[in-house]
Amino acid sequence: MADAALVDWATLETDGLAGLHAADDEPALRAWNTRFFGDKGLVKAAMGGIAKVPKESRAAFGQEANRVKVALETEYAARLDSAREAALVAGLTADPLDVTLPGRPRPRGVLHPATQILRQIYAICADMGFQVYRSREVESDEFNFELLNMPEHHPARDMWDTFFTETPGQILRTHTSPGQIHVMREMAPNPVRVILPGMCYRNEAISTRSEIQFLQVEGLVIGEGVTMADLKGTLTAFARRMFGPDRQVRIRSSYFPFTEPSIEVDIDWPKEDPNRDRLTKGTGWLEILGAGMVHPTVLRNGGYDPDKVTGFAFGMGPQRMLMLKAAIDDIRLFWGNDVRFLAQF
Repeated sequence: MADAALVDWATLETDGLAGLHAADDEPALRAWNTRFFGDKGLVKAAMGGIAKVPKESRAAFGQEANRVKVALETEYAARLDSAREAALVAGLTADPLDVTLPGRPRPRGVLHPATQILRQIYAICADMGFQVYRSREVESDEFNFELLNMPEHHPARDMWDTFFTETPGQILRTHTSPGQIHVMREMAPNPVRVILPGMCYRNEAISTRSEIQFLQVEGLVIGEGVTMADLKGTLTAFARRMFGPDRQVRIRSSYFPFTEPSIEVDIDWPKEDPNRDRLTKGTGWLEILGAGMVHPTVLRNGGYDPDKVTGFAFGMGPQRMLMLKAAIDDIRLFWGNDVRFLAQF
């Protein structure tokens, strides 16, 4: 019986080696391993026959079983490594890698359209001698209203729908004009020529033309002998750089508490633009900003003597300007994060 058991192991070894040599890839080798060494494999089943072997033959039976197992496992490992290497070589041959080729370019994003129009404004103003000055977005009631000639209960405050904070007297700035006081107090009594860009906040209904947060760019010039003619020349030069060299400028009287006199500035819109009537409501003129001579009270609050110096200020909406230039009819698109919109710029 011991001889029969030994013959069985020899036959199992022969069959196993033949199966290994017939398997030509990794999946076939793994199937072979399951057949011979799985939980229900042939080797385990053969080991179960040791109970039928006489005691005096069990040592020889075990030795033969271990020899066959080691032989099969060794051959299986060698065949598996060979199959993996062959697959790797075949893959490299089928799709060779040329390390001298340039890498695949990754798509790059672009500047947000609001940033693009701001940079265009910066460049135009820099050419006219303006510096960029930044001020805080969380303001005090004093700087946002009182020092700009709007004391408590002044009816002009109704023009700005305000976001109030939990701290008394602290608000989100409704315009960039509070920056005028900051820069004047920092630079007085020296001349001033700055622009003050930044985000503003107003608690008003969101629509295609209005947002609760929006960009503004404030301009401020202070010095001896500054006149309305200087303001007009500056705004005309800016409008022609921004919208085209043939643009005409129209000035209308207006009211702002912190300027006197106050004006609003329009430009004529090209007749060939099919959106002309819609944008200008049939007038042919389009408002682009508000401006005026700095009120003497504001100059005094900023640390300047209005009897010795004068100044002018203007305020513009960069997003509105881009809407005009690119025929955008919904201001909400700027903060909507819609890639279809942003990718156009």
